[in-house]
Amino acid sequence: MGTHLSRTVAEGRAFMQLVDGRQVDALSGERIDVLSPSDGKVFASIPAAGKADVDRAVQSAARAFNEGPWSRMPAVERGRCLTRLFQLVEKHGDELAALESRDTGKPIRQGKGDVTGAMRYYEFYGGACDKIHGDTIPFLDGYTALTLREPHGVVAGIIPWNYPLQILARVVGAALAMGNTLVVKPAEDASLTTIRIAELALEAGIPAGVFNVITGYGRDAGAALSAHPLIDYVTFTGSPLTGTAIQQAAATNNRGVTMELGGKSPQIVFADADIEAALPVLVNAIIQNGGQTCSAGSRVLIEKPVYERVAAALAERFSRLVAGPHDADLDLGPLINSRQKEKVAGMVAAAEEAGIPVLARGSIHPDAPASGYYQEPVLFGSVDPAATIAQEEIFGPVLSLFPFEGEEQAIKLANGTDFGLVAGVWTKDGGRQHRVAKRVRAGQVFVNGYGAGGGIELPFGGFKKSGHGREKGFEALYDMSATKTIVFNHG
Repeated sequence: MGTHLSRTVAEGRAFMQLVDGRQVDALSGERIDVLSPSDGKVFASIPAAGKADVDRAVQSAARAFNEGPWSRMPAVERGRCLTRLFQLVEKHGDELAALESRDTGKPIRQGKGDVTGAMRYYEFYGGACDKIHGDTIPFLDGYTALTLREPHGVVAGIIPWNYPLQILARVVGAALAMGNTLVVKPAEDASLTTIRIAELALEAGIPAGVFNVITGYGRDAGAALSAHPLIDYVTFTGSPLTGTAIQQAAATNNRGVTMELGGKSPQIVFADADIEAALPVLVNAIIQNGGQTCSAGSRVLIEKPVYERVAAALAERFSRLVAGPHDADLDLGPLINSRQKEKVAGMVAAAEEAGIPVLARGSIHPDAPASGYYQEPVLFGSVDPAATIAQEEIFGPVLSLFPFEGEEQAIKLANGTDFGLVAGVWTKDGGRQHRVAKRVRAGQVFVNGYGAGGGIELPFGGFKKSGHGREKGFEALYDMSATKTIVFNHG
């Protein structure tokens, strides 16, 4: 684990939860030490919330929804609050980027990129608040029928540790835009920027109790939050295993959920593709955030006539990749915690023992602290589609290559896992672009590019074990609201 429980405040800043507009500790007084992935050392602490803390936060959000002004506020006014939040995130961008980078281990420039993405979510949803309209429905003579989009009520947002700033923003932006109130539970390994954003939300004029943050372990705070009877909707990003548990908990109260549960995303490189344009994208799609990205392009399918060429070019690039501390701003930083490091290293070792050839391996910078959670990038070639590394999400900087012949085999390979989040298609053939994009089972398909982590306006979500529901864009606003039908009998 990257954190451990203690009764005393850890060295460095003691961060607090935000409930009903106030900074509060856990009712038990227990705290969790926050470790930097770059060196494994404690630098802050957060409260270890339990069931009573969850109830306090949910009650606050329920009061704010039922008795406060937020859900009844004109949509344009909610939009102005979110726009002010966007401006405050921009103003405090350097602080947020540095905090995100240290907390998650990602290079500084990626932390800055995450701030830019978070700003765009608040800007987009600030402008979208008053753009969601109902309909009138042709009905019987003497009747007028119409629909409204109304908020669910209290939304639980369970945020992962890989992109806290961005994933928080897409949850908060969409939920608040529709008039919901929120209880957010960030991952215990990366809670700090979530707390800071909640503080800025108060400064932006979002009323107390509308945006609450609790911190703690998933088994305690997360489980209690998803099962709380006053929660009206749950949104979660994380593993399929945890997603199943959250759905089961929400089902006890018959509540709806949005689930984004990871992927094993393919990029298909046909022989006619612009190889030089594809190469840097193929590499970046797996090493960004150390490969700890749900939409990471972890499988590259290469048509046989160009397989050797592409494999050699990727191997040359992989051999030059360097992992190091977040503030060294290298190609990639450490993994989030020791458990994740052990998991990735174990999967790499098992693949090597199974005889899967390693085409190239990056390096760890010699000055990287030995106590950090580093994993060098690894490139495997000619991988058996049934192999564990071809089927399971590794969540590390590990790329697998697969040769194929023709469209049919490419599509079969692309669809040959339990996941279906994102895919890339590289070809100059316009007809093939359309055929393959339509037949690949993925929530997003990029042609001659791979913007997996970007596109605030683009609906994002998966098929199969990658989850259900959609985040980003206007689709997220529909998930964060319910349709009410009203029928007038006026004779």
